[in-house]
Formats: sequence, structure tokens, C-alpha cells
Amino acid sequence: MKHIKIIYILLITIFFVGCGAEENNVRIVKDFNFDWKFNLGDVPEAKVTSFNDENWRTLNLPHDWSVEGEFSIDNPAKPEGGALPTGIAWYRKTFTLPIEYDNKSISIEFDGIYRKSEVWINGQYLGIRPNGYVSFAYDLTDYLKYGDKENVITVKVDNSEQPNSRWYSGSGIYRNVRLVVAEKLHIAHWGTYVTTPEISKEKALVNFEITLQNDANLDKKYKVVSSIVNNEEFEVAQATSEESINKNSVKKQIQNFEILNPNLWDTKNPYLYKIKTKVFEGSKLVDNYTTPLGIRYFNFDAKNGFSLNDVPMKIHGVCLHHDNGALGAVANYEAIKRKLTIMKDMGVNAIRVSHNPSSLELLQLCDEMGLIVQVEAFDSWKKRKVKYDYNLYWDEWHKKDLEDFVKRDRNFPSVMMWSIGNEIREQFDSTGVAITKELVSIVKSLDKTRPVTCALTENIPEKNFIYQSGALDLLGFNYKHKDFYDFPEKFKGEKILASESVSAIETRGHYDMPSDTIKRWPPAHNAPFDGNDDYTASAYDQISAYWGATHEENWKTVKSLNFIAGTFIWTGFDYLGEPIPYPYPARSSYFGIVDLAGLPKDVYYMYQSEWTKKDVLHVFPHWNWEEGQEVDVWAYYNNADEVELFLNGKSLGSKSKQNDDLHIIWRVKYEPGTIKAISRKDGKVVLEKEIHTAGTPSKIELIANKESIKNNHYDLVYVMVNIKDADGNLVPKANNSLDFEVTGGGSIVGVDNGYQANLSSFKASKIKAFNGKCVVIIQSNGKSETIRLKASSNIGNTEKLIKIKTD
Repeated sequence: MKHIKIIYILLITIFFVGCGAEENNVRIVKDFNFDWKFNLGDVPEAKVTSFNDENWRTLNLPHDWSVEGEFSIDNPAKPEGGALPTGIAWYRKTFTLPIEYDNKSISIEFDGIYRKSEVWINGQYLGIRPNGYVSFAYDLTDYLKYGDKENVITVKVDNSEQPNSRWYSGSGIYRNVRLVVAEKLHIAHWGTYVTTPEISKEKALVNFEITLQNDANLDKKYKVVSSIVNNEEFEVAQATSEESINKNSVKKQIQNFEILNPNLWDTKNPYLYKIKTKVFEGSKLVDNYTTPLGIRYFNFDAKNGFSLNDVPMKIHGVCLHHDNGALGAVANYEAIKRKLTIMKDMGVNAIRVSHNPSSLELLQLCDEMGLIVQVEAFDSWKKRKVKYDYNLYWDEWHKKDLEDFVKRDRNFPSVMMWSIGNEIREQFDSTGVAITKELVSIVKSLDKTRPVTCALTENIPEKNFIYQSGALDLLGFNYKHKDFYDFPEKFKGEKILASESVSAIETRGHYDMPSDTIKRWPPAHNAPFDGNDDYTASAYDQISAYWGATHEENWKTVKSLNFIAGTFIWTGFDYLGEPIPYPYPARSSYFGIVDLAGLPKDVYYMYQSEWTKKDVLHVFPHWNWEEGQEVDVWAYYNNADEVELFLNGKSLGSKSKQNDDLHIIWRVKYEPGTIKAISRKDGKVVLEKEIHTAGTPSKIELIANKESIKNNHYDLVYVMVNIKDADGNLVPKANNSLDFEVTGGGSIVGVDNGYQANLSSFKASKIKAFNGKCVVIIQSNGKSETIRLKASSNIGNTEKLIKIKTD
């Protein structure tokens, strides 16, 4: 594929803003998340408008009922699905609309419901959507009442067919919902698309496609005025179009712009413009639409990998599942922002969304934060992976779901790759040829500006029928990093990406020695994993699934091969479900660089030392061992020539990385006291780090990721809890039970300690620390009162105050 030169807009209706007082009532986008009624269990009569839901639970969306349940091996989703309950549930919302909304077009937008949702408005059936990840909308106009008359929207969610996923899916209306009120003549749902035929330092040519929708029973004349403004709100280009549109029809309108001296979007400076579009009927403004806009171009090359805006770069990516730990599948902006911030600080510049359409919030944040995204449509096609997966609905729904996936996401500047599948079984079957061609054709009918890829496992060309289709622009390969060296000969002229790699197995804060023994799971076919009785795995980078590699093994290969565009590590965070290699009570994965609570494992700092320019010196493990035990002390570092290690003031010598080493190691006879490491460059100290032998647990430390939150019912604060001794040292094996009490403007919505076999409820107000740490999550409850968090244990108690923003 030639250089891809594109401008994208981020089309999220939640970001529509008014452009003056007269426009405030033109297009109205209502947050429709509040005051829903919920019932867990099947109540078919709830579809009737007159049904009495008075005794149902009242809650706000987004909502995941599975994460509220109890872990059990008997839950039908099984540990692979998180060992949490699923089933059938109903949601209802009663609302009124002002009389002035009559004669407008009104729709409801669902960002995602897991799964097999059915929707009614005032008893009228609107439709079914089996796919649990795709976004969709329904037109409500013909069925609504106005003034004092009540309307009832009813949603049935059926997640009872199990298992239907290879990981934790969650259950319910777990993403945002909006009500959109527009004039009869308006911009259609997902109704804009932007590309640029040319980008240079001097100018960018912009092609802007607008789909107008006329729901009126008469023809209309219109004028569309679109302005591009920079991030300081100065107009840099404008276009005007005047046309007519037939009654009850849609029409595409093309506008062209030229931007002089454009600021380009990249991973270090994610510059965003805005396109502000106004639709007039005569002199009357009938629609206004504001969308962010990013300008950039990129290229995948068979010899030289990836470049962005003509700057060569390696994709430093991670795969992320959609769950947010203790929040379950709930798509909360602040939770996703925290996750991406932790990844960005590690040096990540790219996210692979695994293995389904993502939330809008994730893509919006990637736009704003400068993260490249590979979005992915399917985990299975016609051939199933689990009993009730998407293959059941493939024939009827795959075209519609794929089209909606592309229409929704094609205007995000961060999105640079379309993936049509992950480890699809049709790659081993000749049917893969025709299906691949069909899917690629669907994508390219809607967007020709990005490469289409697929995450493959078969790397013998003649055995891979997806590859043999010849339809893919970019070949993604999962694992088998040792085979990469032969790819230029095996796949001549093809562009290659390590679409999924590593699958290393680790538990935060647990260490098995000797640390230089590499283990695979399973060690032989059907052999049991030689693990630990407490369901932990060593945090030294020494264990991986048999199909994968350790972090260091994979990265050494990828960084040495220029033709590999980059790598997506499996995974950035631990996720619920798929607890390989352990059986229940393990209920979440071990693959993450960061644990489920958002606490980094040690290998996080290996990547930080390789993927960032910031000074790094990370020394581990802790310093509480048996007297005389030989302990492997590792250090990850950069920007230095050597690291010198001291034990209780005595030098144990200086070491430096040799050849392609990514860490250094000392074997040290343990004695209580202090381990100290000093990194030096040209003889000058770069960083110093100390680890002290900790005493008994004596106090609780609370560290909030921010000191204030908005009182909007959405904002979150994550408070890390550390168990420390009298001298302030983290107690590395502390497992004290902690009770939390919150008063004021917040409520506890999750607790977690990152331990993969922790079966305590995420929704409790208490938890045991794991290896000295845990996290409590507090959400705004709308009260304008300072939040007071009190943490209590057998070692005492402490408090943390969090301010409330009322602006």
C-alpha cells in the first residue's frame, strides 16, 4: 500500500457542542444514562408499557451486572469467562419529552449491550442486536408521546447462552446511551467522513463527505457551511454548499478544503483541529455539528517497517481487553484514561483492541493522547471457538456489524489498521479465501485509506488460506517470534506486523528462584503446569505459555528486525477470565504487564527502559528473605553505562548490559538491611534506588491518583493502599484485611488487590492486601461534599480527603 495520507474526524455525538445561544436547541444530545430500572431474571411481560416496575432496582448506566455477582466454578461462563454469573435481565426507563420536540427526529444511541439485546419503545418492538460489542441506534420518532405523557424504553439483555466468549464479557448495558433530538433535516447517524488526497508541510487538501437525512414529507433546499478551526479556535478553512434534497431521503454532500501549513497529528504531539458544520434551511439553522479533526499520514513498508508522517518508528504496542478490572465491562472514561496513561508512561505508542469493537471513549482518548490503534471486528467467523460464540449469528449479521464498525470508527485519527479477525479458524480451510475477500471488500467500500489486516497463526504460506486470498494489505502474525527471521523469503514483498506476542505469565510481587530458568506452560503436551500452591507465578520474566515467549525473548527479536513494523504485547493489563495456566480459583489472566488493579509488575520497567527516554533504574525483588538464602537481584536501567550494587554499604560490584541484554543480575546471599543500586553515565550518578528490609505491618498509606473529582456521577479516583512498617517501608508480603468507609460526595464502586485467585467481591467495602498493596475505587455520587475515605485494619486506621469540583 502506498503512503496513506488521511485526515480523520472523531465523530462522537457526545461531543456535539453549541456554537452560540441560538444554536442550543438545534441538535440536542441528552445523556440517557440516569434513572433506569433493572431486574435480574427474565420478565417477558416487562415489554408492555403498563408493566409495574416499581419494585425494580434503580440505577445509572453504564452497568454490568455480572461483576456484581459472586465467583463460582459453577457459573456457566466458567473460569475462562471470569467465573461470574450471566443470565437474562431487563432494563426500563420512563421519561417525558417537551411538546416542542414534536415534529422532530428523535433516536436513541447504544454504544454497546452485552449481549443479544432487544429494544421496545412504548410497547413497539424496535429490533434485536446479537453482537455484544457493536454500537447501534434506533429511530424512535413514530412511537413517542409528548408533554405530560410518559414514554417507556425497555431493553432485554440475554447473556444466558454460555459459554459465548473466551474471556470475561460482562452483561448488560455496559456502555453509554444517548437520546438525540434533531430537526427533520439533519446530518445522519455516523454521517461524516474525511480524507485528504495530499498532505505536505505547506498544505493539506481535505475531502469532507456529509450524509444529510431528510425525514420530512416534502423536498427541502439547504445550505451547509463547514469551518475548520485549529486548537486555538481560529478558523483556517471554510466551505459552503447549497443543494436540495428529496423528501424522506438521504443525500451525500461533498466539500473540499485547503489547510495551509498544517499541524500534523503524531504520538508525541496529537494535534487536533475541529470541523464545525452548520446546516441551514433558508435562513434557519437546523443542525450544528462539531467534530475533532487530526491530520497525519503513515506507511507500512515491506523492508523498513512503519513510519508516521515520514518519520520511521517501531510500533510499541499492547493488546487490551475491554474490561476495567473491578468495574467489570463498564465503559468509564476515567477508568480507560487511567489505563491508557499507565501504558503511555511505560512507553506504549499503540493499542490493539482485542478482539472486538471498542468503546468510543477508548478511541477518543487515543486521539487525544497520541496512541495508534488497531481496531478489530471479530474473534470468530463461521467456525466457532466456543459453543455459543458469534458464529451463530454470522450469516445474518456479519455484514451489518462490519459496516457499522467501520462507519463508526473511520474518522478517528488514531485508528490506522482494520483487523477483520483474530486467529480465525478459516485460515486452515479453503473457505477462508472467499470470506476474507468478502470482508476486505466490505471494509474498502467504506474506507480505502487504511490497511486491512488479520491476526494469523499459521505462518506457512501454502497452509494459510486467509493469506492465500491475496486480499490483505498487512499481515499480522501472532507469536512464533523465532520464525520471523525467515519471513522476507516466505512472504516476499509483504508488510509484516507482530500482531500478538509474548503471553508471559506473572504475578505482581512474587518471585521464584533461580530466576534464569525459562519455563513453558505446559512443559509437554497435556502435562500439568508445575506451579505454586497459592496460584502465583514468578514476576521474574521467566515463564510463558508454550505458544509464546518471555518479554525479553520477543522484544530482542522484534527490535532487531527492521521489516517488522512493531509488536503488540499480550497483554498490557491482566484481564478477567482466561486464567492460564491455573484452574479455578484462578479467575483472571496472568499475562498483563500491569495487574488487574492497575499496579505494574516488574517487567513494566524493562519496557520503560527500552521504549522511553526517561531515566530508569528499577531494582527487584524486595529485601525480606531467609538468612543466608541466595537471592537473584535484577535491575532494569537505561541512560547509563553501569549499575553498582551495595549490600549494607558494601559494594557487590558494577555490572553493565552486554550485547543485547535487557537486564543485569547479581546473586546475593541475603542478610537483613539495605540493598542500594546506583546507575552512572561517564562516571556521574544518574539514579539511586534503595530497598530496605521491612519490619512488621504498622501503618496504612493512602495515595490517590488525583486530589479532586467532578461531582458528575462519572468521575473516579483510584486510591492505592500500601501496608508499611514503622519506618515507612512497604511490607512485601503483607496481607492485612482492610475495611473502607466513604462519606460525602463519593461511593465505593470497586476494590481489588491484583491477585489472580482472589475470590472476594469487587463490590465489597473490604479486601485483603496482596503483597502489601490493594486499590479502592471511588466514584462521584453527585453530592457537593468533600469525600472522606477511611481505611481501617488491625494495625490502625487512616483517612484521605478528596476534594469535589463543582464547576
